[in-house]
Amino acid sequence: MTVYFIGAGPGDPELLTKKAERIIGECPLCLYAGSLVPAEIVARAPLGAKILDTATMTLDETHAEILAASELGLDVARVHSGDPSLYGAIAEQIRLLQRDHIDYRIVPGVPAYAAAAAALGQELTVPEIGQSVVLTRVSMKSTAMPKNEKLETFAKSGATLVIHLGIRNLRSIQRILIPHYGAECPVAVAYRVGWPDQLLVRGTLEDIHGRVRTEKITRTALILVGPVLGKIRDFTESALYDPAIPHVLRPKVKLPAETAE
Repeated sequence: MTVYFIGAGPGDPELLTKKAERIIGECPLCLYAGSLVPAEIVARAPLGAKILDTATMTLDETHAEILAASELGLDVARVHSGDPSLYGAIAEQIRLLQRDHIDYRIVPGVPAYAAAAAALGQELTVPEIGQSVVLTRVSMKSTAMPKNEKLETFAKSGATLVIHLGIRNLRSIQRILIPHYGAECPVAVAYRVGWPDQLLVRGTLEDIHGRVRTEKITRTALILVGPVLGKIRDFTESALYDPAIPHVLRPKVKLPAETAE
C-alpha cells in the first residue's frame, strides 16, 4: 500500500502529468483539496473509488482515512494543487506516515508560478535584468515566517519575487517593497491561474492595490514583482545560442569575417 502525494497543477486539468493521471485512475481512495483542485481531475479515479474533499477535514481526519485504507491494502491518491513541494502542507502528513510505517511517493506537478509566467507570456529570468526568482509568502493568520526569511531581506536582492498567500496583505507588501524596487516597478497578480475564470492584473507597486481592489480579488492569487515583468526590449541575449561562444554540444561557429580570412 502506498500514499501518492500528487501535484495536480494550478487548475487546468490538461496540465496534469500523465503519471499523475494514471495513478489517480488506479487508486481506490482519493483525497483532494476541493477548494484548489478541480473536480474534473479526481473524476479520473476508478469506478467505485472513495473520493473525499479534504477542505473541511483536519489532519487527523485525513490520516484516519489513510490508516483505514492501509488496513485494507489500498493505495491512496492525495491530490494537492500546484506542486506538492511548495506550500503543499505535506511535511506533517509525511511525518505521520513515517510514524506509522506507511510507504509514500511524491508525484510533482506544474507549480502556480510557472503557469502564471506562461499566462503572462514571458520568461522570469532575463539576462542582466533578473536571474533569480524568490518563491516566498508573508505572515498573516497562517504559520509565521522564519526570522531570517522576511520580505525585506529578499527585497534587498532585487530579485524577481513570487509571493504566495499575500493578496490580503498587499498594502503592507507595497510599503515594504517600494523603497527597494521603486514605485514604478512592474507587478502582476495572477488570480486562479489555469482556471476558466483566470484573471491577470498588471500594474506597478504604486497602483497595484487599487487595480486589485477594483477586480475584487481577495484570495487564490499570486503576486509577481520585478523589473523582468516590464516591457523590456533592450537586454543582452543569452550566451546559450551565441555562435561566438562554443559549448560541449556546439563547437565555435565561424563568423563570415573569419571565413573570408
